[in-house]
Amino acid sequence: MPTHKPALLRTTVVAATAAAAAFFTLTPAATQAAPAPSVAQAAPVEVATRTVSLAAPANVVAAAAQTASPAATRAAALQTAMAQIGKPYRYGATGPSAFDCSGLTSFAFKNAGVSIPRTSRAQSTVGTPVSRADLQPGDLVFFYKPVSHVGIYIGNGQVVHASTSGQPVKIGSVDKMPFSGARRV
Repeated sequence: MPTHKPALLRTTVVAATAAAAAFFTLTPAATQAAPAPSVAQAAPVEVATRTVSLAAPANVVAAAAQTASPAATRAAALQTAMAQIGKPYRYGATGPSAFDCSGLTSFAFKNAGVSIPRTSRAQSTVGTPVSRADLQPGDLVFFYKPVSHVGIYIGNGQVVHASTSGQPVKIGSVDKMPFSGARRV
């Protein structure tokens, strides 16, 4: 049985999950199925097994996300950011091996099929403003005045962010930094 590095496997599952979510968002609901044949009418069915790869190429994930709903796109960006937990902080880094705060958020949204500006201050002007009370997973959350830090809201007062030198990408509390605002992309 092949062995996988946890980060590679997590990234593969995240990519496949994002692609599947986008696919099912676009797939129309099934029409009413015909009634199943009775046991007496059932014909023998040949069953085959097949190995399916969960890895989806990044361009497939991005293309699927471009046609997905905004909520599905935010969910895909959040999943991408969460898959980066533990990677090192490096000022100016945009991934995939290291990140600064806005490098992480721009990387996550790019992988979800949405281009956002590179810096936290520029990111604080995109999308629509969201009050702190109305935060939803996938929203961009900004800190300090003027804005100099950004993370992605994950729920329950928590953000995933690349905080500072010597600290890896991690989950932190919204309350641990001076909240400046939030935007929904």
